[in-house]
Amino acid sequence: MGKAHSNAYRQVGRFFDLPVNVHMHTICGRNEAAVKKAADTFGWTNYETDWRKVVENPEIDVIDVSTPGNTHAEIAIAAAEAGKAVFCEKPIGNTLEEAKRMLDAVQKAGVPHAVFHNYRKAPAVALAKKLIQDGRLGKIYHWRATYLQDWIADPNFPLVWRLQKEIAGSGTHGDINAHIIDLGRHLIGELDEVSGLLHTFIKERPIAGEIDDKLGAKASSQMGKVTVDDAAMFIAKFKNGALGTFEASRFAVGRKNYNRFEINGSGGSVVFNLEKMNELEFYDNSVPDETHGFTLIQATEGCHPYAGHYWPAAHIIGYAETFVNLLADAFTNMEAGKRIEPDFVDGYENQRVLDAVERSSETRSWVSL
Repeated sequence: MGKAHSNAYRQVGRFFDLPVNVHMHTICGRNEAAVKKAADTFGWTNYETDWRKVVENPEIDVIDVSTPGNTHAEIAIAAAEAGKAVFCEKPIGNTLEEAKRMLDAVQKAGVPHAVFHNYRKAPAVALAKKLIQDGRLGKIYHWRATYLQDWIADPNFPLVWRLQKEIAGSGTHGDINAHIIDLGRHLIGELDEVSGLLHTFIKERPIAGEIDDKLGAKASSQMGKVTVDDAAMFIAKFKNGALGTFEASRFAVGRKNYNRFEINGSGGSVVFNLEKMNELEFYDNSVPDETHGFTLIQATEGCHPYAGHYWPAAHIIGYAETFVNLLADAFTNMEAGKRIEPDFVDGYENQRVLDAVERSSETRSWVSL
């Protein structure tokens, strides 16, 4: 389990009056020294190196799967069969078939399930959702989304697990394109058909050697093949008639975590950029011409989604709080017997889009969902 997840479990009780008590029982990892250090750092009561013992422990109610993608299905299915609630990182499976088996498992077991598409839970994104639901944007015409990073642009960056298909499932496509696919589905609706392109710029990289705590994986002199995409883009038609563009890259030099979308409708437009995650730009097409223009909304007032649980107005929250918000919603809905959103249904539907874009890139054709 990573830093963001651990911090979120630690903070969720502080900011939300939850109907359940959240106890951080056990953190699990393969390296005993590293997982013990993480337990001490983040406040976990116990640590373990065998995930099966965690799943079998009767004192544990929720299993959070934040491992590399090639282990998601095995752990999540075993947890569901053991009667545990299952929270999982995205994409939930490395393949569509894995995602379907995971969805079938949680539904058969009747256990709660959630997927960490945490950007839904930024207050500004939730406000955009409310504006759309309230009809303020009118009929939606366009969805335009980019998710740009640059952390592997250096060809000497080592061949870490995220660049190996057998572990990660895909590259930029599943890592960050999945996020804007989820946001598109969440805000606009289901997709109807896609036409996409996946591309790998650097075909070989130095094989990752030993791990340094500060620098990460060190590169060796040996070279290995990159088996995932470096960039992914596609155009789409939504079932409601809107048109969409999606672009994701880890080669956009100068862009660190540029997750941005723009929505244009007959009644107005909204713009969001994760690098300024407390802000939402809103263009109201109903006001008189002389006052037309984008309004910059600071989504930090108590009336804005989630914001009232934190600080006074204009005292901004950050990335970690999107996970806190997701967990607060999840635990509240679990206690009430309601569906958690996003859940494995969303994870599976997002995987259907990922799979369709990959097939489109291979066949150079439109693919229907």
